[in-house]
Amino acid sequence: MNKSDLIQELAKKNNLTNQVATQIIDLIFDGFTDTLKNDGRIEIRGLGSFTVRNYDAYTGRNPKTGKTTNVRPKKLPFFKVGKELKKRVDGGL
Repeated sequence: MNKSDLIQELAKKNNLTNQVATQIIDLIFDGFTDTLKNDGRIEIRGLGSFTVRNYDAYTGRNPKTGKTTNVRPKKLPFFKVGKELKKRVDGGL
């Protein structure tokens, strides 16, 4: 499922226009993005949690040329799946 599929499903199940459903999904995603930008944590019971992991700078290697390069410190979003979702995907619920 991608974003447009999610919008269409929301519109169909709740008798909304695609424009309104798009605004709702964009509002949710923007809220998630803002929270993660500020090193916040998002927890959705039954689904999982989103956090930001900080990585230090390191010296990497270009696999094509073999040259070493300095990689800057970075932040990356990380998703940890919840127990309930694990069970559902595995067929336990």
